[in-house]
Amino acid sequence: MVKYIIKAHVEVEGPVNEHDIIGAIFGQTEGLLGEQFDLRELQDKNRIGRIIVKLGPRQGNKVSGEILIPSNLDRVETALLAALIESVEKVGPYPARIRVIDIIDVRAQKIKSIIERAKEILRKWEKEKTMDVREILKEITESVRTADIIEYGPEKLPAGPDVDKSDTVIIVEGRADVLNLLRYGYTNAIALGGATTKIPETIKRLAKDKVAIAFVDGDRGGTMILKELLREADIDYVARAPPGKEVEDLTGREIARALANLMKASEVKAELEKMEQLQQSEMKELKEVLEKVSEIKKEEESKSTKPEEKEKVTTQTQIVQEVKEVPQTQSAIEVQVQQPQVEKEKLVEEKESKVTVPTEKGLSETQIQLPAEKEEKEVVEYKMVIPEEVFNKLNELTGRLEAIIYDSNWNVVKKVPTRDLVENLKEVDDVRAVVMDGVVTQRLLDVLGTKNPGTAKLVLAKRMARITHRPKGVFIILL
Repeated sequence: MVKYIIKAHVEVEGPVNEHDIIGAIFGQTEGLLGEQFDLRELQDKNRIGRIIVKLGPRQGNKVSGEILIPSNLDRVETALLAALIESVEKVGPYPARIRVIDIIDVRAQKIKSIIERAKEILRKWEKEKTMDVREILKEITESVRTADIIEYGPEKLPAGPDVDKSDTVIIVEGRADVLNLLRYGYTNAIALGGATTKIPETIKRLAKDKVAIAFVDGDRGGTMILKELLREADIDYVARAPPGKEVEDLTGREIARALANLMKASEVKAELEKMEQLQQSEMKELKEVLEKVSEIKKEEESKSTKPEEKEKVTTQTQIVQEVKEVPQTQSAIEVQVQQPQVEKEKLVEEKESKVTVPTEKGLSETQIQLPAEKEEKEVVEYKMVIPEEVFNKLNELTGRLEAIIYDSNWNVVKKVPTRDLVENLKEVDDVRAVVMDGVVTQRLLDVLGTKNPGTAKLVLAKRMARITHRPKGVFIILL
């Protein structure tokens, strides 16, 4: 075991290397203090270790560095050895100077390291093994609450112990939701037990006999379960987790806030039905337009005599909006398939509405001329070329509750969580489009309507809330 390390500084006024210095130390100390202190003999007997020389960068012909000599000798012998190597005055033909800087007591360093490690082990031990009284009480309380969960009804649904006793029952999705409610003292919760397509008969019976509260997640899955509950069970009130959150992850404060802001089930059901009717109406109109497009396309193909003149095209999208005397709800939408190019916004006066919808890839632009209204009205036509990759982004975002903001050149400005979309929109001046996984709201449209006045702005999404008005120049495409 090494007891000490002699640390010395060496300077040589000549171009030498490490081996030259080691050789000089052995050569010039040989026989000075007899065979007992001959360095080679000491190494053979493991009384000293291997001599290490570390040289720094050469400065002209001068080199300097550090010498390290491990020693198993006692303190007196180690001090004598240190003085011995200082007697070296030359390395080869070049003058040299060696001075001992320090003698490191390795055992003292090890003892110090052992003490520090012992302190660290003790601190960790005390932290892990010594529990605060509050932590002990909390652990006991939570274990009791977890043990309170029961299996209820013939379906063995996860439930709290007071489902039968309480006049009110909270209906949640799964076992984890019941456990979280139990953790914060809500003992009258019952879960659907994973049933999302068919509501268990036990839930229907409880909802009929008691005041039933449907407490669902704040995501698309929660909406689907809520629709099924409202359709099959006698639900009185609806509570929802904050957008993007699940009931099992809520804190006690968030649960209390959600249950304090209950909505009547009849109002929620009416709102959901309006949204479905609106979507069905839009799909019906789109289907009729597509059928007319198909008829016109067939007529155009039958008239075509030179197939080789057909040009290859890529899917683009254009949008047209009526302004001035035309009400917002009567604005026309134009979606085209045409040669890829950058379209400039232009103002066109027309006396009839024009609607163009996307056809299959590779087909030319198709338009439908709708009959002109009796009263002549001016139309402002906004043309917007939408890259196909923008539509693909909507599929990529599905289920992630994120949104992408594009500028006028279709560059991605920001990618943000849907819940922060409106606030981020306020900070961006140049906005052309928003692609989002979430519900299109009136607040979002109002903020978007203030961006890039005089140009068309697009919202591409899959769901839309109740909209009272649509700002000029703002369009919504639901896929």
